Amino acid sequence: MPSAMEGSEAGDGEVLRYEETEDDNVSPSDLSELLKEGTKESHDRAENTQFVKDFLKGRIKKELFKLATVALYFTYSALEEEMDRNKDSPVFAPLYFPLELHRREALVKDLQYFYGEEWKEKIQCSEATQRYVDRIHHVGQHEPELLVAHAYTRYMGDLSGGQVLKKVAQRALKLPSTEEGIQFYTFDNISNAQQFKQLYRARMNALDLDKNTKERIVEEANQAFRFNMQVFDELDQIGRSLTEAAEDGGFPVHDGKGDLRKCPYYADKLAGTAGPGCPYHGAMALVQQPLVQLILAVCVAAAAGAAAWYMM
Repeated sequence: MPSAMEGSEAGDGEVLRYEETEDDNVSPSDLSELLKEGTKESHDRAENTQFVKDFLKGRIKKELFKLATVALYFTYSALEEEMDRNKDSPVFAPLYFPLELHRREALVKDLQYFYGEEWKEKIQCSEATQRYVDRIHHVGQHEPELLVAHAYTRYMGDLSGGQVLKKVAQRALKLPSTEEGIQFYTFDNISNAQQFKQLYRARMNALDLDKNTKERIVEEANQAFRFNMQVFDELDQIGRSLTEAAEDGGFPVHDGKGDLRKCPYYADKLAGTAGPGCPYHGAMALVQQPLVQLILAVCVAAAAGAAAWYMM
């Protein structure tokens, strides 16, 4: 879910960079500038997580992309629920753009594409995502002024670096040109992303906030980046569990039904207490050994010969 980064272009070896400020009238004390400067270090750390680096190079596995989409669904469901709750609050109301920004319905379409009509029964919120969700709900219910940090971190990234990731995912996963599976990155009601981001920053800067509140918003934005990095690390752990066969389109590492994390092997991996492993995963790994394949071939030939003799 690495959309919480601003940028314009990326490819092999490139990064998602912050955009230069387009408005010459901004002041260093404006919230948009404080957020930009105050989250640079967090941005760089998030950008250099293994999951994001692999994603940018097109090394994204479909199962992993599906799980990232699940994490986004739970995150945006919480964020947009709290935004709806605070749509009339003076500390957030100017940033309420449900028609232009809200992503939950787009994510539902993506989940339907990947998991089918019964998608709700096939997904669950991961531990790292749940911590992120819990924080968003706490902020929305008790400190709504900090909701600005979470909205900024997510949506401004979606409109910037997220558009790079959209192209990478579409190409790497061979997704349809009709943008099925990547509706999350498609903003049908924003005709000019650059202009909209300028408007959004101007609205942020016009919020009536004192210096202390602005500093708290910047710290909350850094907290949001940390939550994102925890989700990235969790996904990276799952990614390392996937075999080369799964990556190359060979045998799957479990039966392919339902959520990947429901396989005990992956649950153990995430918990850091891996046991003997998933039986299906172990069997498939064993079958792919050259010596085992040779033995199996000899056995099959012998069985065929015996059957032929018996039928004569």
